[in-house]
Amino acid sequence: MSNPPKAGPLTGGPPRFNVPYRSAQSPRAGPGGLLMSIDDEPVTTLDDLRGDLARRYKWTSSSGASVDPTIVDADMAALDNDGYVIWKNLLSADECQHIRDAVAPHLAHPGRNSFEGRRTQRVYSVLSRTRVCDRLVDHPRVLAVLDRLLMDNYLLSALQAINIQPGESAQLAHHDDGFYPIPRPRPPLAAATIWAIDDFTADNGATVLYPGSHRWGRRRPGADDPALPVVMPAGSCVFFVGTLWHGGGANTTAHARLAVTAQYCQPWLRPMEAFTLSVPRDIARTLSADIRRMIGYSIHPPFVGAVDGLHPQRLLDQP
Repeated sequence: MSNPPKAGPLTGGPPRFNVPYRSAQSPRAGPGGLLMSIDDEPVTTLDDLRGDLARRYKWTSSSGASVDPTIVDADMAALDNDGYVIWKNLLSADECQHIRDAVAPHLAHPGRNSFEGRRTQRVYSVLSRTRVCDRLVDHPRVLAVLDRLLMDNYLLSALQAINIQPGESAQLAHHDDGFYPIPRPRPPLAAATIWAIDDFTADNGATVLYPGSHRWGRRRPGADDPALPVVMPAGSCVFFVGTLWHGGGANTTAHARLAVTAQYCQPWLRPMEAFTLSVPRDIARTLSADIRRMIGYSIHPPFVGAVDGLHPQRLLDQP
């Protein structure tokens, strides 16, 4: 049977579920929620179905399991206190240059509104265009935190390249899980990374955070709330929870500022990007197991994400 709910990592939040997965001999529900059993194990409530019912495509731990737990403890403490954590120099200069070269041909059109940025270029569906950003999506340091923050089989919600050009104004302050209509205060439903491909400075469009704002209720940032530009060298990453208020900064320099953002959400929420539609199956087959899981080739127990009543991973095994 599954364990009882555990308290969430961010103080003040209600318990969250992070339950272990069952063996292949777990019960399966019948039509209309009727009582069924496998090997005489009864199913009496939906809680009995919170484990892994898959027989062939069993859940496995992410690459985040390779990170020293004491390092993850420190990251979680920073998230609990401030709502964000900064990791410097995770990418080399060569890796940053490869990303610039790969996304440059797709940087064509500015944003469609002031939120996207009239002088900001965005590349959506990055996974369908290049493999150079895969390491950002499934970086072990990121997944180690997500493994604790969100429920198992969390999803990739968006992957974008964002190029803030000279003359761009500051973006509207927002929190990334604000489009889910669940009132605050509450634990985060999502989390995001922003990777600096160019240096982030206070005047070239560095993301502006409101430390501690992940604990707020319904109020928006005011003029008296301290705001922090995320100044960090190229190759660095800022990770923040979906309830933290933030926004892109103004670019008053003569040079553009390129970043890549990967956003993640709970496995029972609809992601911003429909990756199972935008990423062809022949490309999906080449992705890491972690990324395949995060773009929708996974199940939130017992049945969320199934295809024809079966695990979606089977689609990638078909010719």
